[in-house]
Amino acid sequence: MTSSTSTTGRPPGDDRGANAGVAARACIWIGLVAIGVCGRLWQPGWNVTPMAGVALAAGAVFPNPLVAATVPIAALALGNLVLPGYGSATMAAVVYAATAWPVLLGRWLTVPAAMGRLRWLAAAGGALASSLVFFLTTNLAHWWLSADYPHTAAGLAACFVAALPFYRWMPLGDLAWTAVILAGLSASISAARSSRAAAAA
Repeated sequence: MTSSTSTTGRPPGDDRGANAGVAARACIWIGLVAIGVCGRLWQPGWNVTPMAGVALAAGAVFPNPLVAATVPIAALALGNLVLPGYGSATMAAVVYAATAWPVLLGRWLTVPAAMGRLRWLAAAGGALASSLVFFLTTNLAHWWLSADYPHTAAGLAACFVAALPFYRWMPLGDLAWTAVILAGLSASISAARSSRAAAAA
């Protein structure tokens, strides 16, 4: 006589586990977007925002990079309802791209895998790379699109020098936010999995 239940104790076709996974990822998506929005609105002047950490975490959690990219993009779009605009559609596109691309680096972190030494080093490297790429691309775009600086090598250098005070705290902020977000996310997911395993035992 065959059993009508699977080896997990659930009837065949029971998709509660799949539904729980979808719901959990939806909650993570909303949580990361909320962190991004609140972090940007908290102190936009210092550039100590959680956007790099949010993008890296999204890339680590969501297998599809396009889905992962919607997290920082949504956080930017919602925050920009309150914050000043970028002056042009081209500049906005550069900012959005520079903010979203770290999701590609986040795929190497694979939360909630054990965040050992190498993964923390990768997270730190991703955070610093995010800061540097954002600084270089957005200021290059500003130099090219605006008339604030001559379109010469000297003008480009002057643009980067003028932007250094805004960059000063950005790497430290990206490192701190990335560590907090990834640690909290990893602990939360691990706790939820342990709880589900205990309930199924």
